[in-house]
Amino acid sequence: MILPPVRDPRLVTVRRGGTLADADHHLLALWAAQCAEHVLPLFESVRPLDHRPREAIEAARAWVRGELAMMQTRAAGGHAMGAARDLSGAPRFAAYAAGQAAAVAHVAAHDLGAAAYAIKAARAAAPPGAEELARRAECRWQRDRIPDAVRELVLDDQRLRNDLCWFLFDA
Repeated sequence: MILPPVRDPRLVTVRRGGTLADADHHLLALWAAQCAEHVLPLFESVRPLDHRPREAIEAARAWVRGELAMMQTRAAGGHAMGAARDLSGAPRFAAYAAGQAAAVAHVAAHDLGAAAYAIKAARAAAPPGAEELARRAECRWQRDRIPDAVRELVLDDQRLRNDLCWFLFDA
């Protein structure tokens, strides 16, 4: 479970009583999609004909462009997670990352889910003994790509929810 019992109003849109502007919500979705796409080859290498995770990432981007409704985007995320159901390790986590990226359209706080599952995928794909290096490298790669406008929000959220996200965001 990556979502806290009490939602941070900074990650709730203004329409729903929070303080998150639509533009920043879109930036979070784009960053989550980028995190998921970075590890997507780990899924596609074992399931090259299953396009559900890639379609979820594309749906997140289409939602940002206003081309897809939130409900359709969220559904694409559910399909991506369904693609993970009978897998394990890196491919499973990569599909989950894609599903979480699409779910950002519904709940912005899923951005950390996409990032955390991407880190889990990278760590699981690492050779024995290199898991910690892979975790740190993926976390650094992601942090280098956080949009400036939401950088402090994401980094603060990583600190606040690190325990819910398997302590993957430890520096």
